[in-house]
Amino acid sequence: MNTAELKKKANWLRRQILQIVVRSKRGHIGGAFSCTEILVALYYGGILRFDSDNPNWSDRDRFILSKGHSCVALFPILADLGFFPSSVLDSYSQNGCILGGHPDRNVPGIEADTGSLGHGLGIAAGLALAAKIDGRKYMTVALLGDGECYEGSVWESAMFAAHHRLNNLVAVIDRNRQCVTDFTEDCNRLEPLADKWSAFGWEPRTVDGHSFDEMIDAFHGFRSRVSAGPLVIIANTIKGKGVSFMERSIKWHHGVPQGDQLEEANRQLQCD
Repeated sequence: MNTAELKKKANWLRRQILQIVVRSKRGHIGGAFSCTEILVALYYGGILRFDSDNPNWSDRDRFILSKGHSCVALFPILADLGFFPSSVLDSYSQNGCILGGHPDRNVPGIEADTGSLGHGLGIAAGLALAAKIDGRKYMTVALLGDGECYEGSVWESAMFAAHHRLNNLVAVIDRNRQCVTDFTEDCNRLEPLADKWSAFGWEPRTVDGHSFDEMIDAFHGFRSRVSAGPLVIIANTIKGKGVSFMERSIKWHHGVPQGDQLEEANRQLQCD
């Protein structure tokens, strides 16, 4: 897809997220909206290699949604690409549905159960090391939240990945500067975040996480990097992006718009 098509796809995805959250009366809508362009770039921008007709294709790239509470943004993509029927989205989070509030391996296209924050990068590092040992060429990409980077296990995994020279591993940080209860730089600041990753032996690249040009350019050549260390892309985003009253609002980490708010959200997301 070209940039204009990717922008339309991102707007479509936000409408899907809103519909699912309203229908199921649950969902982490703020963080789903902040990582919308990241996920669209990965799946529609020619970055990840996958085969929806053969989800277990041995040479597929492995994608780990470490910030698993944002799965409401990933599930519509997987359905749209044919991993499972779109009708399954209608019963999201209902009894008997394969789609719950976090990713799990019962869902085609999902590599790992995630959502207990701090675990995804370790899983991704293990997959990347396995690829090295087995002589496989697939890449592993993990999407983390910035609040998730408070977890010590993230930095243990970062050390492990750098020590094993996993240049086939990419971490993407959804840097929306908010966690569940506060702004990151007010409650426990993360900056200088890029310097921290660099000190742990990673190559940091900082981009606008809502710019498809910058996101895709950050992945340019990632399969043939000469650097021995893993790559981290710090994607600056806005929590609740796309709906003005949700943007940068702590209350919309998790929430369901109703009444006038729902009408306004739908109005703001209608334009292509």
